[in-house]
Amino acid sequence: MKIAVVVFPGSNCDIDLYEALHTVLDADVEYVSHKCEDMSAFDAVMLPGGFSYGDYLRCGAIARFSKVMPEIVKMAKAGKPVFGTCNGFQILTEAGLLPGALKQNDSLKFVCKTVPLRVENTKTPFTHQYQQDEVIKLPIAHADGSYFADEATLSELEANGQVVFRYAGENPNGSLHDIAGICNKQGNVLGMMPHPERAVEALLGNEDGLRVFKSLLENGTVKTEES
Repeated sequence: MKIAVVVFPGSNCDIDLYEALHTVLDADVEYVSHKCEDMSAFDAVMLPGGFSYGDYLRCGAIARFSKVMPEIVKMAKAGKPVFGTCNGFQILTEAGLLPGALKQNDSLKFVCKTVPLRVENTKTPFTHQYQQDEVIKLPIAHADGSYFADEATLSELEANGQVVFRYAGENPNGSLHDIAGICNKQGNVLGMMPHPERAVEALLGNEDGLRVFKSLLENGTVKTEES
């Protein structure tokens, strides 16, 4: 599996994603420019955290119009795994690949700490190595991480099992339904505010995020009831 890590102007977690895959798991991963117009060589793509285009207008709003985005949309529609963390999640919502939006934290402050999450869906390409309802801990670092959607969308997300991660315990940003990460209906597009790539080595105190990437490398497809 060949994985792309997209680099936008202002990205600052692209190296974290690359090293989690390359150094820790020896994966075939490559940096890709936001100007790339052909992603056909890649089997999966990752959108990193940071402040793409300085977070002007809204977080992810300008990145959504990067030359690479039509290719990412094409990959998503083809069923290839597409992952976005933090700013990457914001870009995925701005691009319409995931429903809802990420708004300013209720505290109106930047929040940076490790938080507990409950794994709600283990049938995605990124989560099948976790146990259903398992509680893990991952770091967050965001000012605009409060997930918002209208009631009809929230009901649909819950009914379809599209809530993949939920804050367990204190909600750090005011996200509706304590949502920390969601997927599309097909399950191949995942966006989450916490940073699994920052929790992949025991040396740094936490390996709870490692299985996100192991899941992708060892399967990389959507789990069904039959599989």
